[in-house]
Amino acid sequence: RNAEFPVQKPGRRQTEAESMTAAILEAVNIVKRYGKFIAVNGITLSVMPHTVHSVIGPNGAGKTTLFHALTGAVPINEGSITVDGVVVSHLPGYKRVLKGLTRSFQVTSLFPNLSVHENLRLAAQGRNPVQALHLWRSAESLTAARETVDVLVKRLNLSAVATRAAGELSHGQQRRLEVGMAMAGQPKVILLDEPTSGMGIEDIGDMKRLIHDLRKEHTVVLIEHNMDIVMDISDTVTVMQLGQVLVEGKPDEIRNDERVRRAYLGSMTDGDSG
Repeated sequence: RNAEFPVQKPGRRQTEAESMTAAILEAVNIVKRYGKFIAVNGITLSVMPHTVHSVIGPNGAGKTTLFHALTGAVPINEGSITVDGVVVSHLPGYKRVLKGLTRSFQVTSLFPNLSVHENLRLAAQGRNPVQALHLWRSAESLTAARETVDVLVKRLNLSAVATRAAGELSHGQQRRLEVGMAMAGQPKVILLDEPTSGMGIEDIGDMKRLIHDLRKEHTVVLIEHNMDIVMDISDTVTVMQLGQVLVEGKPDEIRNDERVRRAYLGSMTDGDSG
């Protein structure tokens, strides 16, 4: 193993002391090829616990491909991925969820005919697949799921629409519900892909506050085209270019980096999707 990036054996949990100083999500030298095209070319990403770590860059930079690789939606060709010290590099996506890694999507992915409450309940019970398939055998799990849902509905500011079908909600409400479904499984790391896409100003404010507060219980990896949000709520920003890391640092460092200013921030704040 590379001594600079030690990888623990599958199944070994980090000690409390280790977890305070080690990355909770670490990707090392990730390569993803599509034929001769290299979409992600040797990316290394270290995400510290209870932070918001944003990944930005123009269209074609490789951000979404990196997200797919981290969550198991696409297999990697080279490199390693660990979650809380456990190697997940070649696990399918649903097994990575069980290890504490979950995501939202750029396009909402809800059960439109079910209520807000039922969407959240299914997500909460899905944390334990066996119990989710045998609900009648686990009154305790049902009670726990209901308690989780009650807390989330208030936190998502969806109490007024809790009994309405998800398909009847506004776009902003649907996006908050989707983040809530990711939260319901009590993951260690939540990956959010363009969570404010298509939102109005008021909805953006609600989502911004929600993401900012997520770091209290979770770690957030964020793809976001809105640079005001990125700079306001991020602890660390990674800028990608052509499948590689151009620069990484604190928001003020990124904002004042001439390479970033010249290559990215000007075009993105003019409305590019990123």
